Amino acid sequence: MDAYRDQYATLIPDGRKVTLLAVSVDSAPALAGWARDADYPFGFLSDPDGAMGRAYGAWDPTYKLDNRTLYVIGPDGRVAHVMAPFREVDPQAYRELAAAIEKAGR
Repeated sequence: MDAYRDQYATLIPDGRKVTLLAVSVDSAPALAGWARDADYPFGFLSDPDGAMGRAYGAWDPTYKLDNRTLYVIGPDGRVAHVMAPFREVDPQAYRELAAAIEKAGR
């Protein structure tokens, strides 16, 4: 999550109508504390039973968690781009994500 935080200002500059939400099987209180302590500029959603992960195809039943999958949702509410798995340590992945965000916002 630190990589997302560190790229956030570049990916989502002021004025852009983008909301970044991270989804995890961790509890809401655990996520809130973690987000506050690490000063993340985006929200977290708790998916303790994996329902959201299953709905979007990110659920890994072997490990009972959501895989690192990134979805760009367009203004129309539809999935505009999927990055699975998201390569959070690869600088090129952030360039691809920025392009997907830009395209979806048109």
